[in-house]
Amino acid sequence: MNYRQLVFAGILSFLAFALWASPEFKHIAAGVAIFLFGMLSLENGFRQFTGGFLENVLRRTTDTIPKSLGFGIVSTAIMQSSSLVSVITISFVSAGLLPLITGIGIIFGANLGSTTGAWLFATIGMKMSLSAFALPMLVFGVVLNFQQPRALKAIGAILAGLGFLFLGIDFMKEGFVSYQSAVDLREYAMTGITGLLIYTGLGVLATVIMQSSHATLALTLAGLATGQITYENSLALAIGANIGTTVTALTGGLGANIVGKRLAGAHLLFNMATAVIALILIEPLRWSVDLLSALMSIAEDDYTVKLAVFHTLFNCLGVAVMLPLISRMASALERWLPEKAEEAAAKPKYLNPAAMDSPDSANAAVRREVWHLFDQAFVILAHGLHLHREQIRNCDDLEATINNSRERIDIDIDLVYRQRVKRLYNAILDFISGRMTRISSASSTESLYRLQHAAGEMVEAIKHVKHLRKNLTIYMVADNTAIRREYNDLRLRVAMVLRETHRFYTGKFDHASTAILELDEIAVRARVDRESMVARVTKLLGAQRIDSAMATSLLNDSAYASETVDAILTGTRALLTATDVEAARTAEALSVSDAGQADIII
Repeated sequence: MNYRQLVFAGILSFLAFALWASPEFKHIAAGVAIFLFGMLSLENGFRQFTGGFLENVLRRTTDTIPKSLGFGIVSTAIMQSSSLVSVITISFVSAGLLPLITGIGIIFGANLGSTTGAWLFATIGMKMSLSAFALPMLVFGVVLNFQQPRALKAIGAILAGLGFLFLGIDFMKEGFVSYQSAVDLREYAMTGITGLLIYTGLGVLATVIMQSSHATLALTLAGLATGQITYENSLALAIGANIGTTVTALTGGLGANIVGKRLAGAHLLFNMATAVIALILIEPLRWSVDLLSALMSIAEDDYTVKLAVFHTLFNCLGVAVMLPLISRMASALERWLPEKAEEAAAKPKYLNPAAMDSPDSANAAVRREVWHLFDQAFVILAHGLHLHREQIRNCDDLEATINNSRERIDIDIDLVYRQRVKRLYNAILDFISGRMTRISSASSTESLYRLQHAAGEMVEAIKHVKHLRKNLTIYMVADNTAIRREYNDLRLRVAMVLRETHRFYTGKFDHASTAILELDEIAVRARVDRESMVARVTKLLGAQRIDSAMATSLLNDSAYASETVDAILTGTRALLTATDVEAARTAEALSVSDAGQADIII
């Protein structure tokens, strides 16, 4: 049994003893458990809406820092889960859908949005019994959860989640009322700096254990409403809850790539800085809360609402201080957490658990990783043809370069394939398989299948070039001018397709229909080149400029070259059209129709 298992067993043992020894604690613990279950149900419901709607809103409304801040506030206020917003944001930043600075803005906004939960609990949850609302919500939530449509299931989960939240708050309040007759928790109240630091630590600990700052705040408000927690100590607990909530983001960041880790680091820095500001300025903040409460006609002894004011005030102060420093924070995190360039070719760059949290971020991560695989495959294909990548990309006269060069490039295709491509391909397949086990829309699933097909085609292209290379290495330097020219023509045929398709390797080609038409034109030119070579081989053999062994090798290798070209074009087509499935289907239908007509005309 390892250390974690021992700690977990210890916590369970202590919890079991406490539940057995204290009926009052049992009531509070049940309230916390019901509340946390409600949070899980609420998050699950909103996650089912993240298969398109939330991601589209996120991409379209976060192009500036004020917009990203607003998105964080509004989304957290609606979903009542800054953790969910943080995890989704980390997944988008990890997948490259959002820049780091935008992600930081959303995290700032999520902290402000989380203050709405304190207001909800303080103004409604502590002022009246919520059981009357909770029970109908649970009934309708369970009924809707049994329905087939995904939207109804999501609404059912949200309703059930709200019902459990309200029920949990009532249980916690009743538990603290019961405690008053048994134990007076106010005897453990602490004042001064010591009390401030200890209760801040307790707030951090409670939030880390429950994985929810909302649960810590709800528990604090319940104790405050029943007089079991002092107002001064509740302020420290609220500060501690803000620090503790970074644990969820840090956990999500551990599974992310380096950009996701930077965002998790930004979350930690912001919450720590906000907490330090609140602790240093605790007395001025208390005076400000009293002043604002008087202006808002809040009763002097209405400590639950005053705690909500305090929670909002110090979070606003944190954003006001940190927002002007957001660019410097992003730059500092990039320096402190640099990307390891030496690992870029060997390891997946974009696939990580954080990117799997939503369909859009998962698809984007796979798409970028397939581009990465294409780039690695490009090197193998170029060297397999005894060409350098820069020659294919940038030579003004590629045909002359190929005809005039007899340089042989030593490469163990099997070894390089295992080191550079196979590892990426395996990671892509594993990631797609993992994502398929989660709820996704039909179009999202089809996009993943297209991306998987694209990666597979590039692997096939490498295999064909491996076979082509055997005779190519011999005949490209042969004294027989005719056979050398024909093999150089094979090299040119594949290299030209690599050059043409390479301009698509930016990941920013948005028009699937245009891409398909352009790829069809490239395929037609390649087919004409192949047919003209067959005719030339027949003439060369008849003129005895090549022998039958050369002709056989040339025809076989022409087939390998054609299969390489087809695999490159098919893979590129699948990759480009994965971003727009509907447009791709329409364009493919037209493409097939045109091909059929061409066959009839021929």
